[in-house]
Amino acid sequence: MKRKIKRKAFFTVSLAVSACIVIFWFFLYIHHPVNKASSITTVRIPPGVGFFKVVDKLEKAGLVHNETFFYILTLIKGAAGHLRAGEYEFSGNMTPLDIVNKLLRGEIKICKVTIPEDLNLKEIAAHLAELRLVDEERFLALAKDKAFLKSLNIEGDSAEGFLFPDTYFFDPATSPEQIIRRMVNQFHKVVSPEIISKASQMGMTMNELITLASLIGKETGCSEEKPLVAAVFYNRLRKGMRLQSDPTAVYHIAPFEGKITRRHLLLHSPYNTYLIDGLPPGPIANPGKDSLLAAVNPAKVDYLYFVSNSNGSHQFSTTLKEHNQAVVRYRLTKEKD
Repeated sequence: MKRKIKRKAFFTVSLAVSACIVIFWFFLYIHHPVNKASSITTVRIPPGVGFFKVVDKLEKAGLVHNETFFYILTLIKGAAGHLRAGEYEFSGNMTPLDIVNKLLRGEIKICKVTIPEDLNLKEIAAHLAELRLVDEERFLALAKDKAFLKSLNIEGDSAEGFLFPDTYFFDPATSPEQIIRRMVNQFHKVVSPEIISKASQMGMTMNELITLASLIGKETGCSEEKPLVAAVFYNRLRKGMRLQSDPTAVYHIAPFEGKITRRHLLLHSPYNTYLIDGLPPGPIANPGKDSLLAAVNPAKVDYLYFVSNSNGSHQFSTTLKEHNQAVVRYRLTKEKD
């Protein structure tokens, strides 16, 4: 009887010691860095992926060295459900506990994206594709998809002009649809009912407003000059003169790089305002707020022409004679440079 009690006591003690050892190793494991390197490892978790597949991805990335302990840790922390999709960044000096906590908090990698003013649709698609946020062809197809455009209340043939230039924060799991929708929503936040109402009073549709603003933005990046450029276009339209805006001549060439020459101005395109009357059929870029405001607030001047100065600003003229003189001065300055 005593022998049985001793055996039972020995077994209990052995079990307790073993449990203590396991617990000791478990706590040592969860608080020990996965490796000594501080390099960053990126793990992408697609939407709807189960936790076992997530652990498998972490193991393949060299972040899990003991599956059993890691699973126990996730059960204790309640992390065995579906996790937030996206890209996670882990450093080698993080512990398994740090990794699980980061997954639980859903601390995905956020990409800061700045869309400059006056890029066209193709340029924006290329920029986002370079950041690995979208597939370029998929993005362009969506931006021209009739059903999708209808859901955005866009009546034109594409989202050109509605992708508002701003700084955005996207996680890599954000879909192209969500990216476009967010940019269009930002456009509608900026283009207030007052702007739309004023454009209507001036006889402009939404499409014409954005189209004119896109021409203004492509012609000058100087906020102070934009109302002057707007005035030139309004004055020419009133007189039945062609707008002769250089950027419209190369809109159909994508991507266009280099200097616009006389040869470009003669290229046949429905957007080339050297060859067509009035405004182009749609925007040639995605204008910023200053350009949109200038389109409904042109300066009260009689200018009909403008040409670049050597410093990036423009010389505005009322008569063709004045304009030609300004062009000669510009060319002489360029030759000196």
